[in-house]
Amino acid sequence: MKGKSMKKAKSDELRPEYRSEDLGPGVRGKYLKSYRKGTNLVLLSLDVAKAFPTEAAVNDALRFLLEIARKSTGLARGATGRAKKLRAG
Repeated sequence: MKGKSMKKAKSDELRPEYRSEDLGPGVRGKYLKSYRKGTNLVLLSLDVAKAFPTEAAVNDALRFLLEIARKSTGLARGATGRAKKLRAG
């Protein structure tokens, strides 16, 4: 691009190949409800993602791990405050 200046496009302008009519109307607050609920997005390392390729596979593995942890500590599901205090020592 010798001899041509490389100006940045203004942030409020669309590139010529896009038409605002094709993009549809913007919806204010479209994702607000789900955002307020909270999200738990986690980026998996490539090797982990290969071993657990779906959301269900990840959740099943973590539930299994939780169950093993509960059994190994001798605590039942939903441990009471007393059990938590005993575990804390």
